[in-house]
Formats: sequence, structure tokens, C-alpha cells
Amino acid sequence: MNSTARRLAVPSGLAALLGVATLFAAHSAPEVRFVDVLDQPAGHSTLAMQRLLQASAFAGRRLVAAGARGHVVYSDDDGATWRQATVPVSADLTSLFFVDAKLGWAVGHEGVVLHTRDGGASWEVQLDGRRANALVLEHVAKLPAGTDPSVSESLKAEAERAAAEGPSLPFLDVWFADPQQGFIVGAYNLIFHTRDGGKTWEPWVERTQNEGFYHLYGIRGSEDGVYIAGELGLALRLDAATGRFVALQTPYDGSWFGLLAKPGLVLAYGLRGTAYRSLDGGQTWEAAPTGVTASITGGQVLADGRLLLCSQAGDVLVSDDDGASFRRLALQAPMSYAGIAASGDTVLLSGLRGVRVERLPPRIDPQ
Repeated sequence: MNSTARRLAVPSGLAALLGVATLFAAHSAPEVRFVDVLDQPAGHSTLAMQRLLQASAFAGRRLVAAGARGHVVYSDDDGATWRQATVPVSADLTSLFFVDAKLGWAVGHEGVVLHTRDGGASWEVQLDGRRANALVLEHVAKLPAGTDPSVSESLKAEAERAAAEGPSLPFLDVWFADPQQGFIVGAYNLIFHTRDGGKTWEPWVERTQNEGFYHLYGIRGSEDGVYIAGELGLALRLDAATGRFVALQTPYDGSWFGLLAKPGLVLAYGLRGTAYRSLDGGQTWEAAPTGVTASITGGQVLADGRLLLCSQAGDVLVSDDDGASFRRLALQAPMSYAGIAASGDTVLLSGLRGVRVERLPPRIDPQ
């Protein structure tokens, strides 16, 4: 990214004073030792639930949110009080997913994958960017002999570039079909699969029809299939026969930030309030009118089949008809939202100023 250098005009007297202070500090201040966020546990803060939290989830009845500096907070009383989890890293976290009240995963920057066995109260590292880079390098060096040479070379070049830059690339979403089978996706076509609950992770970088190495922002699945939404209109569906994610043609070339999936429906959402739905496994798409113009940043399928979406501008939308229409909920204290989760009539929202708990109105059955 290019930046324009700017000159600061500092009065000569102040400049001299600053020079003396800097010289004094250099001789008297103790040496500050850099600690990588992968080696630094998340610090405790009584304000963690009021700071940037990008992901929301339910672990059974427990509310869980995660975000900046490795902070994870949880509540067992519908958000009346919050406690901070024990997290072994201080990297920013981007997504949460629980398969039941105990087992969950969190992913984030620096290639971090965390796992909890106690509903989010404590976490352990399953993968980080150092190991992820090494796994991808090793994987692409052993691609099958029949791999297209141009694909093989581009994958190797990308793996080498990522390794040279260090453990900097983020994972952006995580989804598990059951306690054993799961996926994590992220920047520049990062994708890993596990068959053992995250004890081991296998790169799937050659299994996506994503020659441009576009970012993979979201992954979700249902009985109908597993889907990925990404940058510049990229949408993929897992072909079970070949074990590859194949590209779907959508009417939108802007970025998708996530998707929702349930039997008979997949809905992708993204920039400028855009959402499209497909009722035939991604073969054809139609606009889903959200009625908002801000970017849609999170969503969830409720247990009763309703759809929830949230936006960067503080909108929360609900659809009772599989995305054919949406209505906006009236909220007490809206903020810029990044994550949303719901259980029963309780909605957990996370964003720029921490967490909010709202109540869902009764379902409106389509006429």
C-alpha cells in the first residue's frame, strides 16, 4: 500500500526540547522487549466487553464474543454480567463457531486457530501462522503429478511469498459440520480442513477454483452442500465427488462478506447492503431486498428457519420468508455491528463498542 509522506512543522524551541527528551529517554528508559502476539496471552481488562469484538456465538445457553487483542468474553446470565476467558494469544480474533455447549473454535489474525472444551472459558492453540505457512509449503511441494503445472507453480509462489512475510495472514471464518469435520478459510485463498476436530489440519489450497487467490470471507454448509463466499463476487460450492470447491456464477461482482445456508437455501451478503439468494444450490440467484445500503457484516439461520443479518451501520434485519423480504428491528442502542448470533429470542450482537443483547420479536408467518 502506498502512502504519502507528510512533513510536520515543529517550532524550533519545541524541536530542541523534544530532542533532549528523546536523548534522555534513550539513556534512562529500560529496554522494551518485543513479544509476538502469538507468544503473548491476551491481557485482562475490565473493559474487554466494551471494546472491539468482531464475533458472536452461543455455547449452549452461554453467550460468547471475541475480537481485538485476543479478547474473549462470555456471559451465563443473558449479558447481565461478563467474564473474560483465558486466551493464550493476543492476536485479533475474527470468527467463532460452536458445535455444542462445550466444543468451539475461534480463528483470527496471524493464522490463529483456537479450541475450547469448556464452552469458551479457556482456549488452546490448535494452529498458528508459523505452522500454517510450513504446512502449506510442505503440501504444495508434494502435489500429485497430474496437477496442472501452471496451477502448481502459482500455488508454490504464493506459499513462498506468504512464508517470507511471516505468520501475518488472517483466518476469517470457521465452520464445523460436526465435532470432527471442519473448515477454516482466510486471506489469499487460505483454506484448511480437519477430520479430527482440529488435532491436525490439512491445506486445501489446490482444491478451490480461485486462480486469483481472492480472499475467502465466509464458509457455511447444510445438508445441501458446503459453500464459500469471497472477494470480488467469488462463490464456491464443494463438489463431494471430486473433493473440490467449484466456482458458482453470481450476478454480483462486489465482495461477499459471508453467507447463510440451510436446506433449500443459500444466501450470500456483502457490500452496500447487497444480498442474493439461491433456491437451487447456487445454480441461479435472485436479489434479496435488504432495504439497507450499509455493508452487511454478519448473519445467522435461526432454529425456526428465520434469517438474521446485521450491518456496519447498526441495522439488524430478520426474514421470515427465506430472504424474499426483510424487516428492520427497532434497537435500544445500535452501533456498528460485525457479528450476530441468536438462540431462542435472545440476540447477541458484537461490534465496535463491544456487545449488545437484544430480543427478537415473534415470528411473522408469510401469508
